[in-house]
Amino acid sequence: MEAGGKTLIELKHIDKVFEDGEQLMDDLNLEIKQGEFVTLLGPSGCGKTTILRMLGGFDRPTRGEILLNGQDITNIPPNKRPINTVFQKYALFPHLNVYDNIAFGLKLKNLDKKTQDEKVKKALEMVDLEGFEKRSIDTLSGGQQQRIAIARAVVNEPDVLLLDESLSALDAKMRKEMQIELKEMHKKLGITFIFVTHDQEEALTMSDKIVVMSDGEIQQIGTPEEIYNEPKNLFVADFIGESNIFKGKMVGKFQASFGGAVFDCVDDIAQGTVIDAIVRPEDVQIVPENQGKIKGKVLSCDFKGTFYIVAIETDKAEIEAHSLKNFALGEKVGINIDPDMIHIIPYDSSINHYDGEVVGVSEDDVIVQFADFSLTVSASKVFGDKKVEPGTKVVGSFVPEDADLSDDAEAGVVAGNIVSFIYIDNAYRYVVRSEVNEEDYLVCDEYLWNQGDRVSVLIPENKWSFEIVGRDE
Repeated sequence: MEAGGKTLIELKHIDKVFEDGEQLMDDLNLEIKQGEFVTLLGPSGCGKTTILRMLGGFDRPTRGEILLNGQDITNIPPNKRPINTVFQKYALFPHLNVYDNIAFGLKLKNLDKKTQDEKVKKALEMVDLEGFEKRSIDTLSGGQQQRIAIARAVVNEPDVLLLDESLSALDAKMRKEMQIELKEMHKKLGITFIFVTHDQEEALTMSDKIVVMSDGEIQQIGTPEEIYNEPKNLFVADFIGESNIFKGKMVGKFQASFGGAVFDCVDDIAQGTVIDAIVRPEDVQIVPENQGKIKGKVLSCDFKGTFYIVAIETDKAEIEAHSLKNFALGEKVGINIDPDMIHIIPYDSSINHYDGEVVGVSEDDVIVQFADFSLTVSASKVFGDKKVEPGTKVVGSFVPEDADLSDDAEAGVVAGNIVSFIYIDNAYRYVVRSEVNEEDYLVCDEYLWNQGDRVSVLIPENKWSFEIVGRDE
């Protein structure tokens, strides 16, 4: 069946809260078409396996509905759903031979022996393991076991096949072979495949549609080409493949300034808009120094089999390029980028905005209480001639470049852990999640910290901006 037909699966308004009170998902919605090969892609803990478990019936949402062909299956047990799962560890029965592993579900349905034989034979042909019926499981390679697990799943003719990182146990060569085989199997079977992985290459290679996830939220849904070439935000741009990310500004119609030069582009965004410009390394053109819009010198040039990864230092940024040519260390070069190779994302101006309330006023000092901390500021410097009193509602904000990180948890206004970071221009943009209320703080820092590091966020008083938004009645 052609992918992209009628809607087969709907996840509607899904919330997931664990027993310890941690909320993973909040109003998640997703549609999957009949016959699609859909990949749920994201880092560990993003919620992709939880979605798979809910679809398989092994877990239930705290709130929301799961529909299959328009019917609510949210509370239907796994054995009553026309959905089969291939687990990461395959979950084959070591005491049963290949035939009995594949026929296990058929026997539970009390099908006659002739029908079982026909279905097992057909399933083995599907995975190119004809004649393996009497083999024991422990004599099979990892790739063969994976194929037997798929045969056992498809022999029951499910509407949906769920695959939970089912290639992760294979070596690199077998993994690539199985990616191709899985794609071919999907075409032969014509059923819906839902595949979970954190491997970007797997997702790009096999999928009709990719669902990119982070922190229990869907960041983007699209074809592999759309996800790679038109990322909707920096997380997707950074997570899918390699990217050069520059902070810049639109300086004219179809013109963006970043990296120390002005480039023509194809995104029509209002002049003056602060933007992030994304350029893939393979789209960076290395030219003679006098021919480039940006000039720099080669920091490193590493051979990767079919191309060289070239790191180039410029006055404004460090840029990665992929080239067929070898360059000498220290060699001066120029850089050009074609307009249609630049992807522009408007900078999110809503970041680092926090709701607060004035809780105290004394002489010229104003105390503002936020969810994670309180802050004492000068009324005259911050609010000017605007009147503030206890109960005044405010929004406090700062830009990431005006903050710093410290390994002293008591040094800053708030302590937390680094949950992610992206390299932009020549510095890192970190997301720090507070320990108390799990608020996120974006901070730019030239030093490299590790994901998971416990840090505090330092924001000088004169770098805060405040807006009065109301008062308690």
